Amino acid sequence: MVVRVGILTVSDRSFRGERVDASGPALESVISEQGWNIVLNSIVPDEVEIIRRTLIDWADGGGIDLILTTGGTGFGPRDVTPEATRLVVERLAPGITEAIRAQSLPITPHAMLSRAVAGIRNRSLIINLPGSPKGAVESLNVVLPVIPHAVELMGGEPGSETHHNLKTQR
Repeated sequence: MVVRVGILTVSDRSFRGERVDASGPALESVISEQGWNIVLNSIVPDEVEIIRRTLIDWADGGGIDLILTTGGTGFGPRDVTPEATRLVVERLAPGITEAIRAQSLPITPHAMLSRAVAGIRNRSLIINLPGSPKGAVESLNVVLPVIPHAVELMGGEPGSETHHNLKTQR
């Protein structure tokens, strides 16, 4: 399955051209390795309304299965990506961010400072990822195995429920 992806970097400094965006390209590399298509890629400032509007436009446009945001998920006063995402999603997907935090904690105790959220709007899955390239890629790698199935389920693909019946070997 080819997943159509949008990558939204949220960073005041990258938006103003004061810092090169390293997280967006790092995510692009992982997405390309999967053979998925990057449909949209943009950098926006840490502003709730701009993030919200972009997420709505992308999700409502119908051409994106997965929207990855990178940046704005921490404790900083301008970190507002989770707030903007909550305004947009119709259904939360807490298991995704719980899994990311659980896998990230052995790597760094700072993982517990993440306020990232994930959820669904229309047929798009939106996942907030950290702003550092390393953290963004590590977090994406946690959820990569479930993305195709999530996209099938959101799209109402015939037979998508059959994956639930597969036994997992432990």
